[in-house]
Amino acid sequence: MGSLTREHILEKAAKGEKFNGVDLTEADLSYANIKGADFSGAVLKKAHFQNANLEGADFSGADLEKVFFFGANLKNAKFKNANLTEVNLQDCNLEGADLSGTDLSGVSLFGANLDNANLKDAVLKKVKLKRASLAGANLQNADLSGAHLQRAVLKNADLTGAVCTDAKMHNADLTGAKYNPDDLKDCL
Repeated sequence: MGSLTREHILEKAAKGEKFNGVDLTEADLSYANIKGADFSGAVLKKAHFQNANLEGADFSGADLEKVFFFGANLKNAKFKNANLTEVNLQDCNLEGADLSGTDLSGVSLFGANLDNANLKDAVLKKVKLKRASLAGANLQNADLSGAHLQRAVLKNADLTGAVCTDAKMHNADLTGAKYNPDDLKDCL
């Protein structure tokens, strides 16, 4: 993790200091309250943020490979150009988060709250969204090929132009969702 201890990281975050380019590999910030922290450009490989409050945090351009966010509050967080390879976002609150253009292929989002999240142009191939809530989410032009969306809530979501080849959407709630019925005919 470099020379910064958990206490140093929390202290710097509380002061509003940025972590751009800082190596925080394997840092354990589980259960921490670090609302609005700026981790843009940081290296956070294998870090633990389980049940942490990261509301409004900025992870733009950060390396989040294999980060464990399980149960974290990531409401309104930003992930533009972040590396999200093998990240665990299960049971996270991602309400209003900006994940536009990100590659979330194969990521676990079981039970996650993605209401009003921006997933425009995101790659969600084989992503696990079972029981996830995506009410009002922007999924325009997203690639949902092979995604697992059984029992997902997609009320008022915008799936315009989304690719849903081999997606599993059985029992998904599409009430008020915008989509081309021909694009989803083999998925429902």
